[in-house]
Amino acid sequence: MLENLSSRLQGIFSNLRSKGRLTESDINDAMREIRMALLEADVNYKVVKRFVAETKERCLAAEVLDSLTPAQNVVKIVLDELTKLLGESNVRLDLSGRIPNVIMLVGLQGSGKTTACAKLAYRLKREGHSPLLVACDVYRPAAADQLETLGAEIGVKVFREDGADPVKIATDGVQCAIDTLRDVVIIDTAGRLHVDEAMMEEAAAIKAATAPEEVLMVVDAMTGQDVVGVVEAFAEQVDFDGVIMSKMDGDARGGGALSIREVTGKPIKFISSGEKPDSLEEFHPDRLAKRILGMGDVVSLIESAVRVQQEEAENLEAERMARGNITLNDFITMNRQVHKMGGISKLISALPGGDKMLGEGQVDEHALDHMEVIINSMTIEERERPEVLNAGRRKRIAAGAGVTVTDVNNLMKQYLETKKMVKKMTASLDQRPQKGKKKGKKKRRGMSIPGMGGMSMADLKDLQKMLKQ
Repeated sequence: MLENLSSRLQGIFSNLRSKGRLTESDINDAMREIRMALLEADVNYKVVKRFVAETKERCLAAEVLDSLTPAQNVVKIVLDELTKLLGESNVRLDLSGRIPNVIMLVGLQGSGKTTACAKLAYRLKREGHSPLLVACDVYRPAAADQLETLGAEIGVKVFREDGADPVKIATDGVQCAIDTLRDVVIIDTAGRLHVDEAMMEEAAAIKAATAPEEVLMVVDAMTGQDVVGVVEAFAEQVDFDGVIMSKMDGDARGGGALSIREVTGKPIKFISSGEKPDSLEEFHPDRLAKRILGMGDVVSLIESAVRVQQEEAENLEAERMARGNITLNDFITMNRQVHKMGGISKLISALPGGDKMLGEGQVDEHALDHMEVIINSMTIEERERPEVLNAGRRKRIAAGAGVTVTDVNNLMKQYLETKKMVKKMTASLDQRPQKGKKKGKKKRRGMSIPGMGGMSMADLKDLQKMLKQ
């Protein structure tokens, strides 16, 4: 989603950079193209008009046109305005001190509300809470069954009743949470195919009966700017606190995501990109803005990697791997960790220019899976001591995995490059001078990237090149 918009904007900035000095005519042309790109992305026309006007005013300032790098200043201004449009800073869940905290989800039918309930429960459980899911959709066939199935998958209890009164089910669910010492209640309400009075009245009644700390509206990101009218109706009659934007991994134009905050004043709190329970992420406006402008999202990548590392902290092999002493068995472990982080496509898209690499088909998203098949064709000794792999062994492994010897050779090349990269990253972490020892001069590879353990941009480019291969 938003891939076409990202491509258009990056093309506009590329043209500006090629001109060196910019004139007022250059700025006007760029703003006209940005306006068309946003409208084609289905962003609300009022939002586009205000965005372009404010961006143009800042870009035409003398300090921009007369600077040595005007194109970079224009990119910075567009980034600032886009971040402002999306909400400037992330807004987290506001859970109070009372037990249990009640979170109520509302939205139209088909927006992904029930799935969002389970994803939110999984996220809160991972953060140390003890959530309870409450099935209050008594109209959609098998809605409660769906929620119960999702709850079983993530190990969260689901409260349901056979009655037809959603308000009573909600209040009984809150009481069940009190009785069973659950600290968070997540209520799944009923939706409709369109906004109607009965749905609004029911949602308002559940809200009045349970007094939730948070009312979140689930919005299908594929709806486009039509969603603005729906969100305005809910904001007026239910007064929700924030938005969960679902189906961000779809192929729609995604203009709704860029319009909601500006039109309604309601923040986007979470975005969901996939069907897996861990695909619900906190929404960071600055990070999405950078992704749209092709700057990547390395911070989210680091956070995801740290989370996966913490989840597997009990692994006794972690210290050995961290020292760069990796084996081919560790390749399988790395593959599974990459899958936990959302797959290699998500990892690469978080790097600067990664979306372009994926769009041009430069990345084999199943490369690590193919490597795992080859490794599974090896003996225990060959996995632990790859240096014993002579020509005869490689021929046998290729036959067993149904690949060519060239594929096995490529795997070994990737193994050696990965081992080298891990050692390089480890060395950058250990560059602190030891007490009592004279600090020698080391050849630097450029300024280190904050939060990347001392890695420089050159190191990051090496990693990106390796992933591309």
